[in-house]
Amino acid sequence: MENQKISSISISGEMILNLHSLNNEGGEGNQIMTRQLTIINKEGEEYTVNGISGDMFKHIHTAHLINYAKVNNLNLCSNCQIGNPNRLSGGEELANFFSGKNIIDKDVINAVIDKCTIDDCHGVLITSIGTNKKNIARKSIIEFGWTIGIPDKNNTETFLHTKLVPDATGIRGESSNEGQNIFHRPANHGIYAFVCNIDVYRIGLNDITRVYPIDENERINRFKGIIQSLINSFLDPKGAMTSTQKPHITDFRGVVAISKKLIPAPTISAINPDYKEEIIKIAENLNKIENDSIILSEFNGLGDLSKILADLMNCEPYSIPKIS
Repeated sequence: MENQKISSISISGEMILNLHSLNNEGGEGNQIMTRQLTIINKEGEEYTVNGISGDMFKHIHTAHLINYAKVNNLNLCSNCQIGNPNRLSGGEELANFFSGKNIIDKDVINAVIDKCTIDDCHGVLITSIGTNKKNIARKSIIEFGWTIGIPDKNNTETFLHTKLVPDATGIRGESSNEGQNIFHRPANHGIYAFVCNIDVYRIGLNDITRVYPIDENERINRFKGIIQSLINSFLDPKGAMTSTQKPHITDFRGVVAISKKLIPAPTISAINPDYKEEIIKIAENLNKIENDSIILSEFNGLGDLSKILADLMNCEPYSIPKIS
């Protein structure tokens, strides 16, 4: 697939995670509450399951992409340099750039794309430029759904932890954190349905003008960064509580769908036990509509998936033709 033009990529799969606490609802007293979701299966039956939000996986991917951008000299705004989630919506970079100029939406999007890899790829909502109130959105290229426990194949246990300070004074004030503290933390396990999509053709694309304000080499480098950071996100998911509850990832299997045209790469959730067969049927039908547009690669483990994604690093982003 070397130099193959790629329009979009999707991953649908089943990830087995053990003893993790990647995403929580906060705490009640000394109890950390695991994140719970209500879903409907293929038969219309309702279940309550564990879940990891798409926001968490975007956070994980963003952190890896920032590191990649720094090492490979890709553009980053000052906020993204330090991992500030405000990105270009905060700070003075856009205000300085547009000082004395008319602020037009399409020009703002061009500036956002040019100035920062993260704002381009993960999106941003510009709410102000200097003293000018704005509402200009750069939609994310990368989409992560909730990673959700497959019904009857996930559960949560809670474990008691203590903190003991041997030389504590024993004097406990209102804000004291001395002595023996007792707290409870969840440890989750299960088979989780994972879905994500990457609109590769939109890397560097101004959605207003439908023109690419950055050159092709920059788009290729950002594409490589997205794919490398996706591999890193599976190998090292830096979510909540990983300092003491690093997830035991024992398996990840599913399907990578690749679209070479503007037909979307198909995605079906592994909540449906027949998701692989459904994706194969969809791909066959899409290839009848647009010949040779969809490629499917099945993977049985992180080793297989990492090879598929590593091979994609040799591909290039599809470009929408210019309007003459």
